[in-house]
Amino acid sequence: MSYESYFKEHREEHLEELKQWLTIPSISALSAHKEDVLTAANWLLDTLKRAGLENIELHPTAGHPVIYADYLHAPGQPTILVYGHYDVQPVDPLNLWTTPPFEPNIRDGKLYARGATDDKGQVFVHIKALEAILKQEGTLPVNIKLCIEGEEEIGSANLPPFLEANKAKLAADAVLVSDTSLLERGRPAICTGLRGLCSLEVIVSTASTDLHSGSFGGGVPNALHALVSLLTSLHDDKGRVSVDGFYKGVPELSPMMREEFTKQGVDEDKIRQNLGLEALYGEEGYTFVERVGARPTLELNGVFGGFQGEGSKTVIPKEAHAKITCRLVGDQDPQAILDAIETHLKANLQVGARLQVKQMEKARAFNIDPSHPILQTAADAYGKVYGTRALFTKDGGSIPIMESFSRVLEAPVVLMGFGLDDENLHAPDEHFNLENFDMGLLTIVEFLKAL
Repeated sequence: MSYESYFKEHREEHLEELKQWLTIPSISALSAHKEDVLTAANWLLDTLKRAGLENIELHPTAGHPVIYADYLHAPGQPTILVYGHYDVQPVDPLNLWTTPPFEPNIRDGKLYARGATDDKGQVFVHIKALEAILKQEGTLPVNIKLCIEGEEEIGSANLPPFLEANKAKLAADAVLVSDTSLLERGRPAICTGLRGLCSLEVIVSTASTDLHSGSFGGGVPNALHALVSLLTSLHDDKGRVSVDGFYKGVPELSPMMREEFTKQGVDEDKIRQNLGLEALYGEEGYTFVERVGARPTLELNGVFGGFQGEGSKTVIPKEAHAKITCRLVGDQDPQAILDAIETHLKANLQVGARLQVKQMEKARAFNIDPSHPILQTAADAYGKVYGTRALFTKDGGSIPIMESFSRVLEAPVVLMGFGLDDENLHAPDEHFNLENFDMGLLTIVEFLKAL
């Protein structure tokens, strides 16, 4: 039986099984759901056993457990480590869901539920692809290991130590991940870069109390004025970050990568109109898709201080705050970036003001050369199933654990996603387009056999 016929024959059975997993509210961020996260992990254990995988283990961590399984019966063939996660985001606001988030519902060819696309649905595609090959052929064409965690939605804090402690167990020739998206319906993509991240909070203070602007205005420093002046100094008038050393480690875009960006055919004017903007804005010399995928940023996420209520209150505020995040690329070092920004802020602080900087998140960028043979094989696999070869993209977001896999296991990471950007991941009415569920199964089979 062809794989296409096999998956058609078992489609309803597979979807009913996936629905069972999606009913489990495995919200890792909420302590009230700790037992639900464990229930989802145990459900996965049983499903892997039924699929025919071996050496299935639940590894406790300081948080939620990691699931391991393998099937190592292809001597001389590559070993592929499949990574994914079984935890999901909180569901708020609940009133914006058309149907309850943990009561899976199929409408218009889409499966609606929290976790449907991020990431239970995409992990399930791998499990059923492996099960199909085992049932059809009695063995797998390559060696397979799986590492499925329960903390991705809260930063994967316990996974890097697990990787370090289990390097031999997890050793592989490549890491395969489905937690990204197609460019759009019918246009597959392989992500070759994810931006890193660092964040900080800035507090500028002046007097010991808010002051009357009539009695003291013009004679004392104003915390809001000082903060605004400080924040303005972080960029030049061409959208480039003005912090010394900020661009250390940022690679120039290769001609191949710029060509891949061009092939995406992004309509900047359509983006502008859809966002209700008068104009797009960013670092001079780069297109929109290059700016958001392959260039670093320094963004203000919140600025606040002084009186913010209705009406007028004529005060000179004693304190003002700003929250800042940077998206990082290439070999930028998050700690070095935070230190450079702090140095810049101290050097540009207005006279009479005091500065406090709270350094917070840190994550390195992930990158892989799109010319790597395994990525070319993956692009071909998409082409055979979707009828169009995958393009190579760079994603502006961050999945910090990808850099850890690449560095600790010294293996290329292949990001073969089957989601779509409009599937409301992290939002109400999250869903998974079932045409990509169907084609994802065939693409994974094609990829593993091609290896």
